Amino acid sequence: MINILYCGNDKVFDGVLTSSLSVFKRTKTTEPIRIFIYTMDVSYLKPAYTKIEDEQVEFLDRIAKQYNPQNQVISIDVTELYKKEFGGCPNESAYCSPYTLLRLFADMIDGMPEDKLLYLDADIMFNRDITLLYNQNIEGYEYAAARDHYGKFLKAPNYINAGVLLFNMEEIRKTGLLVKARKLIKTKKMLFADQDAVYRSTTKKLMLPQKFNDQKFLHKSTVVRHFSKRLFWLPYPHTDNIKQWHVTKVHKIFGYDQFDDILYEYIYLKKLYESLKENNN
Repeated sequence: MINILYCGNDKVFDGVLTSSLSVFKRTKTTEPIRIFIYTMDVSYLKPAYTKIEDEQVEFLDRIAKQYNPQNQVISIDVTELYKKEFGGCPNESAYCSPYTLLRLFADMIDGMPEDKLLYLDADIMFNRDITLLYNQNIEGYEYAAARDHYGKFLKAPNYINAGVLLFNMEEIRKTGLLVKARKLIKTKKMLFADQDAVYRSTTKKLMLPQKFNDQKFLHKSTVVRHFSKRLFWLPYPHTDNIKQWHVTKVHKIFGYDQFDDILYEYIYLKKLYESLKENNN
């Protein structure tokens, strides 16, 4: 069983749909894939912070099962756990949404895997087979991760990007990695919140080549393309946050066609979902 974790609100639907499609379409294994989505309703912080809809999860599960009947998509409501652990904490208004903090609950949720768990940001696309990443030997390590594209220059040479984390669940329970990270979140304001907390709490990590979390370029060897916010120099220095579901920009700005089979299916499925939802209403 390949176990994957995403976190987010109902706005994460496009990301999970495109990202999971990239897993299914680029992976040859017959091993079942189980996808967890941690979600919560904290609309008291911001109206948009609502749970992923049950209909969205059911649709994602149906699509997953078209590739393998044993595949699963499961949503887990962590609202009460979040309020108990992080409600009113210094990082509740972090640079991203509070949903970035939810991965830090991976050792507290019943039914999670005892061995490996691959956390992915929703703006992740697999260019090659997921097993190239998932089958990495992380025995004796708390997790495997690649360097943060900008952080390796601005913060530390081995500063990680937490958008792709291959957790060794057995090891992190031994070392208390996430226990320590949660304590930092609750007591110390940090610029990159969850990412800083994981990095500072690490005992031993396996550093992966950049191809396992390429945040700027897409090479033939790239396994994971992370569509994170990046700096562009032309026509003037600026940042942009182009995601894979921004299909026109993916073509026009990046010039990518490698994901066309995935993105065209995404467009069809998104229209199908909206049509089904409209008919149900």
